[in-house]
Amino acid sequence: MKILAVDTSNHPMSVALVEDEQLLATTTLNMVRNHSIYLMPAISKLFELVQWQPTDIDRVVVAQGPGSYTGVRIAVTTAKVLADTEKIDLVGVSSLAVLARNVVPTSSAIIVPFFDARRGNVFAGAYQWENGELVNKIEDQHLGIDVLLNQLAKLDQQVVLVGHMTDKIQAKYDQLPANVTLLSRSYSIPSTYQLALAGKIKEPVKEIDPFVPHYLRITEAEANWQKLHPGEKRKNYVREV
Repeated sequence: MKILAVDTSNHPMSVALVEDEQLLATTTLNMVRNHSIYLMPAISKLFELVQWQPTDIDRVVVAQGPGSYTGVRIAVTTAKVLADTEKIDLVGVSSLAVLARNVVPTSSAIIVPFFDARRGNVFAGAYQWENGELVNKIEDQHLGIDVLLNQLAKLDQQVVLVGHMTDKIQAKYDQLPANVTLLSRSYSIPSTYQLALAGKIKEPVKEIDPFVPHYLRITEAEANWQKLHPGEKRKNYVREV
């Protein structure tokens, strides 16, 4: 199976081409935020390097969120267009699960990947390796970093945090609970090779059009609208992506 894997859900932009379980080519940019400019040229360059055409792909796997609103939309929209145009499989994988896969399968710890969600909040979930499979133990959610650490302190297990601890997040707590370890920043860079491996074993979506990002929270504009229109239900005048 030939897979194109794409992740622009956060600051790093990463693309990989994988055949079966062999990584053929990958590129990661962790220096720019305008993923819409660099994504398609990066994909084209990798195709050129491995001498593939878009028609050669069997499946496109995309990091579906949570993360940056704009970043998630860019990857999801690109993946949907490719899948629809080339009539190939489309698979979405949690962006947090991709980060959790940076921890080796031999670890028995609870893996808690997280992204900065601003204002002292994070996107986070809990995962654990079981018989070579990464199992979601606590669903991905949006919550305060202090709330997350209080929850983790109550667990009677070792926990490893995987993510970039920004100054604003770190200012929300004094120290980590005794059972929690923050892994080095090198673990916080998502791997589209791991994204491809995760997407290889997932069922593709049945319909491409309804496939949307997992934002886990509403935008600030939506929140403001709800304040001005209490009790009114949101209407889908436009598509999500």
